[in-house]
Amino acid sequence: MTTPGRSAPETPERAFFGRRKGKRLREGQEQRLAELLPRLRVVLPEPGGRLDPAALFAEPKSAHWLEIGFGGGEHLAHQARTHPEIGFIGAEPFVNGVVKLLRAVDEGGLANIRVRDEDVTALLAALPDASLSRVYLLYPDPWPKRRQRKRRFVSDESLAEIARVLKPGGLFRFASDIDDYAGWTLVRAARCPGLAWTARSAADWREPYPDWPGTRYEAKAIAAGRRPTYLEFVRT
Repeated sequence: MTTPGRSAPETPERAFFGRRKGKRLREGQEQRLAELLPRLRVVLPEPGGRLDPAALFAEPKSAHWLEIGFGGGEHLAHQARTHPEIGFIGAEPFVNGVVKLLRAVDEGGLANIRVRDEDVTALLAALPDASLSRVYLLYPDPWPKRRQRKRRFVSDESLAEIARVLKPGGLFRFASDIDDYAGWTLVRAARCPGLAWTARSAADWREPYPDWPGTRYEAKAIAAGRRPTYLEFVRT
């Protein structure tokens, strides 16, 4: 039964909205998609099974981080280069974004990235409790029109899942240049008993994270006069 005033949980089939492919891929991109992606792709277990993040990597990792909707992969590739000891899972259903990340993996020799090229909802459901140390959601589609807001990734249900898969003390980082979406996220995070906002002063949400490389989308937002907001929550 659905709680009054709260939308029904999204199924994996309903959760993704938007195009899966944009402009035509070049030959080199098609080749990486055919040859490299199958080696990096995260294959989910049968329904009811659990996915062990450690089993995705040939070498043991000290922790495992997830980026939801990695776009062109700039942030994910930067973090993977900076932290070779961490195992990274990137989820992005948009093919053109996936091929950009594959190029960074190929040219940078990044062995600590795995890719889920479908909607992330089923991936989250398959992860065990307390299996991740960090989750990123950076500049998600804001779906600004009121009738579209039910399509936003952040919901009571998705935050509960993120809290579930985070280890105690693990971090959830959310960035957006849309004030309404930042406020939307704060309201829902406040309702989530497993997450606590870490901010102590305005600088904590106005300044980028200490290890933040920036993204092309962020640069465009700033050039257009929109101020990004950087939220961080800890798993209590």
